[in-house]
Amino acid sequence: MPQPRMRRAVVALAALPLLALGAGQAVAAPAPVPASAPTAPAPASATRVSAIEDEVARTLATSLTDAALRERLRSATATAPGGAAELGPLAAAAQGPAARGLAATAAQADRAIATAKGLGAGLGPLLRVQLADPSMRAALDAGAAPLVATAVADDHARTVRAYDAAGRLHVLDAATVPAQPVYLVDIDTARTLAAGIAVLQREFGALGLGNAGPGAAAPGAVAPGAAVPAVPASAQAAGGWWATKISGIEVSDDEEPWFKGAAEMFSLVTGFGQDGKVKVDSVAMPYLQYDGTVYYPNQILVNWSSYKYNLADVVLMEDDGDTNYLALAQAIAAVLLTIADQGAYIPLVNAVLAALPGSWWTDDPDYVESWYTLARASSGRLNGARGNGWMTVEPYFVQQS
Repeated sequence: MPQPRMRRAVVALAALPLLALGAGQAVAAPAPVPASAPTAPAPASATRVSAIEDEVARTLATSLTDAALRERLRSATATAPGGAAELGPLAAAAQGPAARGLAATAAQADRAIATAKGLGAGLGPLLRVQLADPSMRAALDAGAAPLVATAVADDHARTVRAYDAAGRLHVLDAATVPAQPVYLVDIDTARTLAAGIAVLQREFGALGLGNAGPGAAAPGAVAPGAAVPAVPASAQAAGGWWATKISGIEVSDDEEPWFKGAAEMFSLVTGFGQDGKVKVDSVAMPYLQYDGTVYYPNQILVNWSSYKYNLADVVLMEDDGDTNYLALAQAIAAVLLTIADQGAYIPLVNAVLAALPGSWWTDDPDYVESWYTLARASSGRLNGARGNGWMTVEPYFVQQS
């Protein structure tokens, strides 16, 4: 892959003093488990998705005793877009018992991951495999035996679990790119993010946190100059509606470890709807992939025709692979539905953070940044509350088509 994907390790505002305790130091060197040792189970703290990926990594590693499958994988990861090949289809297209067993394992894992993330069935292949670092390609092409690991969710992990063709566990140093080639098994988070945003919007609507009017346009989906869905006449300006547009955005993070997989970002925009009830819009931001990079998306973030007040809050989050969108929607709704309109705007960021399931603050949290009281008239650079990012915004009038 061209470069490691961005992942975040951040904590809620109330837990910031603990941040230094979560940053572990790297171990001295890789330490393979002795050949006589049995395959170690996944760590007790591993989430369900992580455990599924770990089992698939072990199965893929043992399948690579098949020379034809090993060559197919080498070729696919060299030619696939971004270096990431869909694991299930790759195995299904190969011949032999090893490929058939891998294809069955991958298909079962795809279904289990979709369920664990609250996405239901029908998403298709979710697991991908790619070379951990481009520097490993030369050794792989020269015939070096590869290891197979998973894209660990914890930015502060000291070690990475990997398997060889005999199924033996190797513990790799998280701070140093291994000389031996390593394949990473990861999730296609672009696909799961799109499905997750749909789940969030559906659940927020069903739970009473959806759009204020039946024709209100959701943010994020409308680019300047695009056709615009109709909005209630009482909630729109003459000939269109006002929005806040992101013209530039950057998230800061100094760590880009070699073992990280893909990550996708999304925002939760909260405020009070025209009916006086709290509402939440989920906005996909799949372009926001690398730290230290300024993006210029020209993306609609807030559709003000849906809001009673001219203020809203924004919470930026990351799908780190283990995000369960159904559980997230239900947890947020359980808290926000208890907040009543008092006739004046009430910031909702803290309520959203308080609603996150406790498991989200274990190892690698999904909360990245937040912006309080974004106003319809806000313009220019806005720094995030925890100092981990900024965005440049401007008012934008969306013309009615």
